[in-house]
Amino acid sequence: MRRTALLVLAVLLAACGPAREERIVVGSKNFTEQVVLGELVAQHLENRTGLKVDRRFYLTGSYICHQALRAGRIDLYVEYTGTALTAILKEEPEGTPREVYERVRQAYAERFELEVAEPLGFENTFAIVVRGEDARRLGLGTLSQAAAYTPEWRAGFGYEFMERPDGYGGLAKTYGLCFAAPPRIMDLGLLYRALKEKQVDLVAGNSTDGLIAALDLKVLADDRGYFPPYEAVPIVRRETLARHPAVRAALAELAGKISADEMRRLNYTVDGERRDPADVARSFLRAKGLAP
Repeated sequence: MRRTALLVLAVLLAACGPAREERIVVGSKNFTEQVVLGELVAQHLENRTGLKVDRRFYLTGSYICHQALRAGRIDLYVEYTGTALTAILKEEPEGTPREVYERVRQAYAERFELEVAEPLGFENTFAIVVRGEDARRLGLGTLSQAAAYTPEWRAGFGYEFMERPDGYGGLAKTYGLCFAAPPRIMDLGLLYRALKEKQVDLVAGNSTDGLIAALDLKVLADDRGYFPPYEAVPIVRRETLARHPAVRAALAELAGKISADEMRRLNYTVDGERRDPADVARSFLRAKGLAP
């Protein structure tokens, strides 16, 4: 009986093995842009490689995605170079966009056996955002100008921004920010609505968010250069590339294909027009001549 059970188990394991060899898993973090990018990458890989692509989206933040990648639960996801540099590698946020990219690429290869593909073409930096009406009334254009008013304001930030080395702690120190109460930790999808409805007065969003202009919000300039470059880059397991060489060529086709304005429009199409991310991604790939 024991021998029979072991034989059955061996057969089952053998049956499961090839299935994993014929598919890859694309992950994403838990906000609109990441899901759109996840769909763009997944659909493009399906079109170009013929592999089955599983989606594992909404994986909270960078730490969870990174651990899932290293553990083999996902094969790739899109990260941002400044996030990789500061939040994962714990290095100082210094250098030009290309210098930061090369530092991240080399470190990920040496420390994690992960490959950082070429940038997709846009940067998504943190955006410190206030209501447009307040910016106009107070004449605010920069974070330095806003710092004088923050003792009377309430702030709302995502959990990751509160914890990251390139997040709230360093920003507050750089600009001398202090608020009327401790910042509220909020879900990323609620930040702009809370700002618009005057539940908070300042939030940390993303520069490519489509709702910023639609809700008449104002991005304050980082006039002291606190934030590093945040270019969007696919990060892939070396094992995946060795097993499926066509993945490398497919990702190379996406390099430089998405501008910041295009990403902003894609995000707004999902958040503002309530379209399905998969449909939005499909339309974009067709417009770029990358899908039938």
